[in-house]
Amino acid sequence: MEIVLLFPGQGSQKPGMGRDVAEAFPVARAVFEAVDAALGVPLSRLCFDGPADELTMTDNAQPALFAHGAAVWAATKGRIGSLVRAAAGHSLGEFTAYHAAGALSLASGARLVRRRGLLMREAGDARPGAMAAILGELSTSIDVLCAQASAEVGEVVPANYNTSEQTVVSGEVAGVECVMALAKQHGAKRAVRLPVSGAFHSPLMQPSEPGLRDALKAADLIDPTIPVFSNVDAEPSKTAITARDRLLRQLTSPVRWVEVVEHMAAAYPGATFVEMGPGAVLTGLVKRIAPGVATATCGTATEIEHLLTRVSS
Repeated sequence: MEIVLLFPGQGSQKPGMGRDVAEAFPVARAVFEAVDAALGVPLSRLCFDGPADELTMTDNAQPALFAHGAAVWAATKGRIGSLVRAAAGHSLGEFTAYHAAGALSLASGARLVRRRGLLMREAGDARPGAMAAILGELSTSIDVLCAQASAEVGEVVPANYNTSEQTVVSGEVAGVECVMALAKQHGAKRAVRLPVSGAFHSPLMQPSEPGLRDALKAADLIDPTIPVFSNVDAEPSKTAITARDRLLRQLTSPVRWVEVVEHMAAAYPGATFVEMGPGAVLTGLVKRIAPGVATATCGTATEIEHLLTRVSS
C-alpha cells in the first residue's frame, strides 16, 4: 500500500476538532500541548471547545488546523510513515504537509502559520475584500469573467481551482459581486459568497508579503524527506529553498488543486490519498478530479484506527 497525504485548509475547522484524537493518543495530546506552549495561548482549548466565531478567525484557524493535522500525523506516522510517498495541502494545509515531510518542526511551524494568519487578517482589515465560490460548468472561462469584472468595476482573480465545476474567486467586493452575476449569466448553478475576512490568494494580500517573507526566513525549514506538491504550480518541492519561494508566492497566487491532484495521481498510480484533518473536503474534491483514486479520511480517533487496520491487513 502506498499513501499520499492531504492536509485541508481554512474553512475545515470546527469546534471539537482533535479532542477525541488527543484523548485516544498520548502522542497527539503532546502535539496540542507543544503548540500551546509555542504560541503561548491555549489553542487546544479553542480547538476542543470553541467558540466557533473565535476559532474561525484567520489567525486562530490556521494554527488550529496545523495542530490538528500534526496531531493526526503523530498518531499514525509510526505505522504508515514508510508507506507515504508524497504530500500536499490546500492553502494553509501546505504548511502542515511540510511538517509531515520533516521539513518544518512543530513549534516553528505553529509560530509560522500563526504569523501568516495574523498578516492575512491585517491585510483584510486594511483593504476589505471578498471571496465567492462559483459552482457549475460555465460557457466562458472564469479567467475571462474575472478579467472583465476587473476592467469594469474592481480587481478580482481566480483563487482556488478546486474542480472543473468549482472555482473560488477573490478580490475587491465589487469585482467579486460582478463575477458572481456574470457567472450566473454564463451557466453557473450557484455563486456563493464565502464567510472569510479577506481576499485570500489575490493581489489584495500583497501587503502581507514582507512579513511572511521574514517569517519564512526565520523558520527552521529544511529539505523535505518526501516531495510536497505546491499549490502555486502543482510541481513537487524537494528543497527548502524551493519551499520558501513557493509558500511565499502562494499568498497571492491561486491554489491549483485540480493540477495538484492530477499530477500526484499520475506520479503515484494506485496510491491511497489520505486526508489528515477535520472533515472530508479534500477527499471529496479528489473523487471529482480523479474518480479512480482511492481515498480515506483520517481526522478522528475512529478514522485513525480504521486506517491503521487497513494498513495492517
